[in-house]
Amino acid sequence: MDIHTVQRRTLFPPIEPYETGRLEVGDGHSLYWELCGNPDGKPVVFLHGGPGGGSSPEHRRQFDPQAYKILVFDQRGCGKSTPYASLEGNTAWDLVADIEKLRTEVARVDKWMVFGGSWGSTLSLAYGQAHPERVTELVLRGIFLFDQYEIDWLFKEGGASAVYPDKWDDFISIIAEDERGDLLEAYRRQLTSDDSEVQLRAAKAWSAWEASTVTLLPNEETMEHFTSPAVAVAIARIENHYMANGGWLKEGQLLGGIDKLRSIPTVIVQGRHDTCTPPKAAWELKKAWPEVDLQIVPDGGHLYNEPGVLDGLIRATDKFASR
Repeated sequence: MDIHTVQRRTLFPPIEPYETGRLEVGDGHSLYWELCGNPDGKPVVFLHGGPGGGSSPEHRRQFDPQAYKILVFDQRGCGKSTPYASLEGNTAWDLVADIEKLRTEVARVDKWMVFGGSWGSTLSLAYGQAHPERVTELVLRGIFLFDQYEIDWLFKEGGASAVYPDKWDDFISIIAEDERGDLLEAYRRQLTSDDSEVQLRAAKAWSAWEASTVTLLPNEETMEHFTSPAVAVAIARIENHYMANGGWLKEGQLLGGIDKLRSIPTVIVQGRHDTCTPPKAAWELKKAWPEVDLQIVPDGGHLYNEPGVLDGLIRATDKFASR
């Protein structure tokens, strides 16, 4: 394990896609995608967080645009993909199939590097275990194995609620006291309500709690982004849908499938002060998979663009650029 402090790195300069489009993937879902960087470069797919989070122009900038052919896309129901906030046909295994279809029909490559953070790390591990022969390297941030401990950490008393007690009180305040025993189900009822005002209120409260756990320092811009109507409903509905169903992963499934990944060079960048996806999961992964390069950033939190975390991610993409 490399615990480090190093010279700070920054994002690569802004770039625009050289090709964009939509991919029909079933159940009425159409995925927005974009190809950026060097069309003849090393292929990489970026898997955004969430579930329901969507991608952004900054996500293109974690890769040297001269070295990489970069595929960025919005997962089912979020960002520019349609239908918005749809839960139908929206499971981890649907998304794994989508990634493989994007590889063959959009990127048109035999293999590629997979880069994912937070929920994107979950999805990267699931895809890698399903298609190890298609993955050249893995770059992961903020490991979330989707085990019950991690779900409870975020949505039951005694986890993140002990770190952000004021934000937790805000989160549970819209739920009647006699319904707080199962917050995920209580929120599900409101997030799927036919009353759009009830649904939006619940979505904003859910997304405000999400924003609180991902920010190491108070960040008004992040809070405004997460709670905007254009983002909040997809994040809240889809994330609640996944949390309530364990991500459609069996308990311990990702940790138990490490043997399928051992031959894949892998870097994990984990913030020591990440309260959304705490270091425990990354450490359990390291113990089960000693070959992995786990970098715990002493001053890092959850978000990819925090200085210490960004350092590790860009060093990893630079390291793998010429492999």
